[in-house]
Amino acid sequence: MTRKLVAEFVGTFLLVFLAVGAAVFGIAAVVGVDGQGPGSGVVGVALAFGLVLLGVAYAIGPVSGAHVNPAVTLAMLLGRRMPASEAVGYWVAQFLGAILGAGVLSLFVSSFGVTDYTGALGTNSYDNGAINMVGAFVLEALLTAAFVLVILLVTERVAAPGFAGIAIGFTLTLVHLVGIPLTGTSVNPARSLGPALFEGGTALSQVWLFILAPLVGGVIAVIVWRLIRSAEEISPRLVAGSERE
Repeated sequence: MTRKLVAEFVGTFLLVFLAVGAAVFGIAAVVGVDGQGPGSGVVGVALAFGLVLLGVAYAIGPVSGAHVNPAVTLAMLLGRRMPASEAVGYWVAQFLGAILGAGVLSLFVSSFGVTDYTGALGTNSYDNGAINMVGAFVLEALLTAAFVLVILLVTERVAAPGFAGIAIGFTLTLVHLVGIPLTGTSVNPARSLGPALFEGGTALSQVWLFILAPLVGGVIAVIVWRLIRSAEEISPRLVAGSERE
């Protein structure tokens, strides 16, 4: 169990530091000798999230399942693919990993002379001129439901072995392409809470939505999963093939 919790802590830290860091350090930066080159932009940040999760899935998937997301862990719990005691440990490890990742990003911005190109440490928001509160809740719930549903389906015994991480990484990229222009994309309560704690202000006052909506999305995903899979097809495997027979 300790190995699983350390893996979830490290995996979530990497997701926040590397993927949110891609936004903080470069989403709107100019690069190159003449300072005229484009920054990473929305596409670059979306790819960063997908690629980090792809790497994490194959690196720590055999240890913990590479949930690195409380909404995914909730879905696995409701889908009877992990016990409640283990899920609680995963949640604690994920939130702590995200907080550490956000803390390191904050240190770069506050003490290392690095510009925050998101202006808010990569936090999520609503009522921001792009989407209102209700729209943000529906968006985050639907994006999370789509993401978690893919995870539930591709990690079953009937899925193609060895390809789950690829499908999961590309799906996370896709949902970020949709969500970044509107809310910044959460689909992960830990990813949202960590940066909000260090940013404070509006980000912290709005973070409740980016904790609750992804969890609702996780529940929706489990309901849809059960509707389209038969009882015989549902297996106890964890994300990215963490269970070995």
